[in-house]
Amino acid sequence: MKFDLMTGGLTWQQSSEISQQLEQQGFSGMLFTEAAKVPWMMIAAAAMATEKLQFSTGIAVAFPRSPMMSAQIAWELAENTRGRFRLGLGSQVKAHVTRRYASHFDKPAPQMRDYVAAVQACLRAFRGEEKLNHEGPYYNLNLLPAQWSPGRHEFEAVKVDISAVGPYMCRVAGELCDGLHVHPMHSQHYLQHRLLPEVAAGAAKAGRQPGDIELIVPVFAIAGDTEEERAAMTQRARTQIAFYGSTPNYAYQFDDLGFPGTTAKLGSLMKQGDMAGLANTINDDILQHFAVTARWDDMADALLDRYSGVASRVVTYLAAEDIQRNPDHLPRWGEIARAVSG
Repeated sequence: MKFDLMTGGLTWQQSSEISQQLEQQGFSGMLFTEAAKVPWMMIAAAAMATEKLQFSTGIAVAFPRSPMMSAQIAWELAENTRGRFRLGLGSQVKAHVTRRYASHFDKPAPQMRDYVAAVQACLRAFRGEEKLNHEGPYYNLNLLPAQWSPGRHEFEAVKVDISAVGPYMCRVAGELCDGLHVHPMHSQHYLQHRLLPEVAAGAAKAGRQPGDIELIVPVFAIAGDTEEERAAMTQRARTQIAFYGSTPNYAYQFDDLGFPGTTAKLGSLMKQGDMAGLANTINDDILQHFAVTARWDDMADALLDRYSGVASRVVTYLAAEDIQRNPDHLPRWGEIARAVSG
């Protein structure tokens, strides 16, 4: 199991500097989000400063970019990182796709299925395996003159992953993708009884084994030897889980665990702007399902106990902020990274 750090919104210089520090500490990789800033140049800066660290997007917003553009970016990053890059794609929500990006958003899972298939068709064409000829319900690509093809290189096995929460998107990942980005708000019940069976169903449809699909799992890992030391990360985890959990689509996660009505309560508090009330709703009983809390020396074992045999990569959701607040914690996270990755 690999151990990565989630980050984003960095300058190129910051990306270069933190990547060097993480590689020295034994981290496996960095996962770059796409929010206010795009991830590509941050990844390029980090890759040029390191030799072994692996990089992924978690996630790059798919629909505002043509499949050809996403494939070209991934191809170029794979070449220049010498195979240390994998492409993580996500649908985002309709309001952002249509109103922020002015792009088309239909039914996200069928659209993503066609999008991934189109990206993979581009990659096969780049490898010279076949002429570009993808015809789908959303995307049609059939023109790639030789002078417009990006050219062959040594690192052409570009992995394509998607984020997935609901059953249809999980089946898409199982059928078509190399990996699946699990939502940060997840419980073991959700993984075992909802996500994994759907991934297996998608894999079976394509004649694949469920183990062929790597799970990339962001984790609210709250490390510290005292409650006081863990306080900032604990509060951040409560707030973020509450924010995610206020979305009606995630209500079943609380219901499955025996906390019915939580999403409705969170939604009401969100409308009131009561951020303290939101965080306080995620009490200790709820928190233990969605976060891993442990002393520094116990965190690696806690992560291995929860995710071994399930996750290919665990991604620390809170560590970047913790390191920024407490630079002396970086070696402690490094110890966890080395222990988890073996």
